Amino acid sequence: MWGVVINPISGRGTGALFGARVTTFLAQRKISYQSISGVDANETRSNLAKFLGEYPDCQGVIAVGGDGLSHLVLQQLAGTPIPLAIIPAGTGNDMVRSLGWPLDNIDVILEGVISGMPEEIDLGLVNNEWFGAILSTGFDSVVNERANAMKWPKGPRKYNLAIARELPGFRPRHYKITLDDYEFQTEAMLIAVGNGRSYGGGMQVCPQAKLQDGYFDVMVLRPISKLEFLRVFPKVYAGTHVGHPAVDIYRSKRIAIQAEAIAYADGERLGPLPISAECKTSALRTWMR
Repeated sequence: MWGVVINPISGRGTGALFGARVTTFLAQRKISYQSISGVDANETRSNLAKFLGEYPDCQGVIAVGGDGLSHLVLQQLAGTPIPLAIIPAGTGNDMVRSLGWPLDNIDVILEGVISGMPEEIDLGLVNNEWFGAILSTGFDSVVNERANAMKWPKGPRKYNLAIARELPGFRPRHYKITLDDYEFQTEAMLIAVGNGRSYGGGMQVCPQAKLQDGYFDVMVLRPISKLEFLRVFPKVYAGTHVGHPAVDIYRSKRIAIQAEAIAYADGERLGPLPISAECKTSALRTWMR
């Protein structure tokens, strides 16, 4: 038995479309499954817990949605033998990017899942919440706060508009950071803690991060001018921003951050700092390409 968790409204309806394709794929191969969804995240979470209670030895869970749904499902599958497959039906799909699967061919993912063996990957655990890709604080969190409060526009344009509105008044924060046994203080515009490589729909903020090395990649952007920020920002999509002199990269198994700031993980709001996170090896079974 497989569980298929579907967020029908992800990707402005892509979730419903891809959910139907996934269940058709399984039905054509006579593979038993049960569809799981809800009117909101809480109901979806509850229905998934009920399914896992009924089928504790299920073959796996397929999440059809974006990074928000992946984040929700992670909370129940992390630390268990039940593997997770992710079908990219959201606007960001950064966890799928980190796993190496294509975003435009879900049949390739499904064939790989049905015929291949899952692998163990690392996850981050921050304040007792799991995350798969990026934990961040600073300018991007301020932008997320603004974007989440906006009713219009939809999709990536909302994030770009939020950047334009927040950048003129943004000021760097003062951070106290502990990396394993190394402690320091710095002014920074943005801090990204990468288990995976990207967030925000392909921004490779931690381009060298790997899901199976037991370490976080930590990117710290020290203060630069607004004009310089706008010049450097597009480079994040190729990961070449790491060559900028104001960018520092660290590797650690644990990190603690203190500041007057807000943190996000996998695009989900964690709340105010301080936060403490640890890279947990072999925390999730999933399929990689």
